[in-house]
Amino acid sequence: MYFQFYNEDEACKYASNSHIVSIQTEMAERALELLALPEDKAAFLLDIGCGTGISGGVLANAGHCWVGLDISGPMLKIAAQDDEDRDNMGDFVWADMGSGVPFMPGAFDGAISISAIQWLCHANSSDQLPKRRLHRFFQTLYGCLGRGTRAVFQFYPENDHQSALIMAQATKAGFNGGLVVDYPNSVKAKKVYLVLMTGGVAQLPKALTGEEEAMDTRHHIENTGRVFTVGRKHEKKPVKGSREWIQKKRERMVKQGR
Repeated sequence: MYFQFYNEDEACKYASNSHIVSIQTEMAERALELLALPEDKAAFLLDIGCGTGISGGVLANAGHCWVGLDISGPMLKIAAQDDEDRDNMGDFVWADMGSGVPFMPGAFDGAISISAIQWLCHANSSDQLPKRRLHRFFQTLYGCLGRGTRAVFQFYPENDHQSALIMAQATKAGFNGGLVVDYPNSVKAKKVYLVLMTGGVAQLPKALTGEEEAMDTRHHIENTGRVFTVGRKHEKKPVKGSREWIQKKRERMVKQGR
């Protein structure tokens, strides 16, 4: 499973793979859009399954503060050792999300998770029940989010049953929301996002279909009676995943003998 696969060697390969870094960055940017945060206001966000900090870098470059949670010690070690990217670094918590999210009530203005939630649908041992772990996770996540906020999960469901299981446990914990599927007719570009809301009934964001006008990069999303304009902000510095960042990362890893 996830924590068994990403040992130190695999974590280093993951962090230095330019294709993975690029895709993870793109999905994190989309998840941030789907959070529908008010513009020009810094938020305190939780990155669940933060790995080596790729998605956290996206949050930081958008002007937000963040805390990363992950079960893989080697992944967190690489994230914490990124000396040349201190401005993008959040705080890290080594924890199993299936055991619950260990934060105070109402601590966060939102949460994102990239390619992680599907791991809770698998049992790593005979005493782990996916349904129970999912409910524990969503229950504690709901508690640490402020009212009227969102959590956005990009994930890879194996089948419709898995998606239904995840959504059922999220609803049981108090969330409302649903799936947003970008590029549903494309095998390569298709991406699934679970958008959850902690208060009121809000319209789900529109999925990307590939038919949008090239110059139209702004969208309006209704959320509990308010309308936020959501767009990708100009980055203050290259985010994790840029060509320059990847090159520097590789050079540092070579110097460190990794």
